[in-house]
Amino acid sequence: MQYKSKLDLLETEIAIKFVKDEFEKELAKALNLTRVSAPLFVEPSTGLNDNLNGVERAVKFDVLTLNKEVEIVQSLAKWKRNALAKYGFKPESGLYTDMNAIRRDETLDPLHSVYVDQWDWEKIISREERKFSYLKKTVKSVYKAIKRTAEKVAKKYPVLKSELPKDITFISTSTLEKNYPELSRKERENAAAKKYGAIFVYQIGWDLKDGAPHDGRAADYDDWKLNGDIVLWYDVLGIAFEVSSMGIRVDEKSLVKQLKKRKETYKLENPYCQDVLHGRLPLTVGGGIGQSRLCMFLLKKAHIGEVQSSIWSDEDIKKYEAQGINLL
Repeated sequence: MQYKSKLDLLETEIAIKFVKDEFEKELAKALNLTRVSAPLFVEPSTGLNDNLNGVERAVKFDVLTLNKEVEIVQSLAKWKRNALAKYGFKPESGLYTDMNAIRRDETLDPLHSVYVDQWDWEKIISREERKFSYLKKTVKSVYKAIKRTAEKVAKKYPVLKSELPKDITFISTSTLEKNYPELSRKERENAAAKKYGAIFVYQIGWDLKDGAPHDGRAADYDDWKLNGDIVLWYDVLGIAFEVSSMGIRVDEKSLVKQLKKRKETYKLENPYCQDVLHGRLPLTVGGGIGQSRLCMFLLKKAHIGEVQSSIWSDEDIKKYEAQGINLL
């Protein structure tokens, strides 16, 4: 059946701004966050750039006047924690910002683009709050912000009726492995998301019983026992749809343990890791929420290129146009 967007191009542009404006307000209110400015690039030597799965190549360029090379950020996972200390935030408060990145090694498809835009957020917590119950409470708050935004979108655009369940279901990666041993990682998420509508897949990074992790995670920001992804079922494409990755961040013990697992202990010498090891950074919880991803989901689009302007092959542009998908 031919796909047809619920909104035309101009309506879509107006709706994108509406989604972003409303969600920012809901997220800030839910987690007590203040908006701050963020860098587009950082110096590699600081250790502040996100290594993602450890294989993605950061985009680099030299700054003529400084005679230095800098990297476009891949996310702000570590920068945010540094900023909380620098700006003097208090416990139970935090920041959010617009993160824009270029991921040159991304495989382009309806969900993945070279251009990445996120709301990156981070919040100070106490050592006593470094536990699953606090993570769970935070996930519920983020999901509530998503759900409230979906309701506002549906009110403004009745054709975009929200189908999100009342509550989000929590399921560990080991439980997914136990429940769906014959399926691949992605197929497990598809099965669970279709069953529950909205899930938080937690504990991503450590090896499962089959000897491999559920998915890749950098070793120096999330605590692999206290992290996860918000994944929604998306009827438009019939798939599990990840909108957010988040977690309680490493402390001095989990940082060393995870870097040893990855054989990356050399990173312990960079300024960021040294600050974690010596307690110069606050303990935090944080995450990233895809701006284009959330817009795509709430506006019921079939391709991320319908809600952001990026770059695609001529073949893809023609192919999607034939399917009724107009890329911006």
